[in-house]
Amino acid sequence: MNKLLLVFFLLSTLFSKAQYGVIITEVANMPMAISNNVVVEGFVNNTPYAYSFGGIDATKIWSGITKKSFRYNTITNIWDTIPDLPNTNAVIAAGASYVGSIIYIIGGYQVLSNGNEISSNIINRFDPRTNTYLSNGAPIPVAIDDHIQAVYKDSLIYIITGWSNTGNVPNVQIYDPANNNWLIGTPIPNSNSYKAFGASGIIIEDTIYYHGGASTAGSFPGQSGLRKGVINPANPTQITWTNQATNYKTYRAACTQLGSFPFWLGGSEITYNFNGIAYNGTGGVPTKSFNLYYDGNILDSTITTGGTLPMDLRGIANTGAYKYIAGGMLNGQIVSNKTYKIELGITTSVSKKISLTSNFNTYPNPASNQFNIVFDKSENRAIRLLDLLGHEVFNMENKNLTLQLDVSNYPKGVYFINVTTEQESSSQKIVIK
Repeated sequence: MNKLLLVFFLLSTLFSKAQYGVIITEVANMPMAISNNVVVEGFVNNTPYAYSFGGIDATKIWSGITKKSFRYNTITNIWDTIPDLPNTNAVIAAGASYVGSIIYIIGGYQVLSNGNEISSNIINRFDPRTNTYLSNGAPIPVAIDDHIQAVYKDSLIYIITGWSNTGNVPNVQIYDPANNNWLIGTPIPNSNSYKAFGASGIIIEDTIYYHGGASTAGSFPGQSGLRKGVINPANPTQITWTNQATNYKTYRAACTQLGSFPFWLGGSEITYNFNGIAYNGTGGVPTKSFNLYYDGNILDSTITTGGTLPMDLRGIANTGAYKYIAGGMLNGQIVSNKTYKIELGITTSVSKKISLTSNFNTYPNPASNQFNIVFDKSENRAIRLLDLLGHEVFNMENKNLTLQLDVSNYPKGVYFINVTTEQESSSQKIVIK
């Protein structure tokens, strides 16, 4: 594996400084170059996978839109082919969410030979455990593509704004997977500062965050607004919307979570058609390797240099300690077959760093009762055990050279041990059998 990029940046607060780290590693290539493909996580017998559904191939023309689908085994570092999307028509600009062991692939648009575009109202339901598609979900009330798609409390899927056949819409459509029906959420304000296609976002606790995208006005200019929607937990269809100006424009970036913050990766700042050519007539669009985070006050960034995170992204696979981006477009509008493993970290001291190699060893691994941890040196450290979804299972402080961790009462599966000292933070994968 080739380490492409290690970026650190600093955030000043009134009382302290926090350091954010992004480690990006190139792993196995996809079976084919693909862009505007849906990327999402899934789990099979506790093995985390990254999935890719549909997209457009290296031709970047309407006939290159495909139903081909793949999955990446994050343990073996191998991609394999899974069944094609079962729809009659292939689409791009769909979204996908993993809820309750099922992947929901929602919306997208078909491109006809004459250039016309038709938004989709289809939900495909894919079961990673059997590697098969289930019957389609209830049709989307308003056909949609290039939307924001985010999960609330592992139960509801929010479809926010996006393009529907002739323009951006203010609709907030909420899919309930347990009951296979749709709810109507409080719409965003019906203005070009909120409505967008190609924006991206996430739900953290009770707040929706989405940023950027393209406006319907003129030649689809890019937007810089960070829109926030506070969900009423007593009635999740009720949302209070606000909009905050930022210094950045993002288009078809990937959005994930860093601690309690939303975090945007990759994308571009100039809006473009499915072939990577700018709507504003300036020609091919360059990538903009954003690392943008919102800390509750401002949206801040470090621009990556010497590396190229792709644009034209439609999701990121969140497998716990690691996240995966697959496909997209690189500079020169080159459709990519690359896969990137991403590790995000956060510390509270400017002297601390994220380590690419562990400062400790574990044995036996796998284990059923007890792990032994051996450290390089004696020092104060915080030790956390995380499950595949990044939830903290256990934490303690310790400064001994060796430690025995009893895991006999934990469910079988893959976990991550994270060790943080005053100087660095590192992680190792362990398996409880």
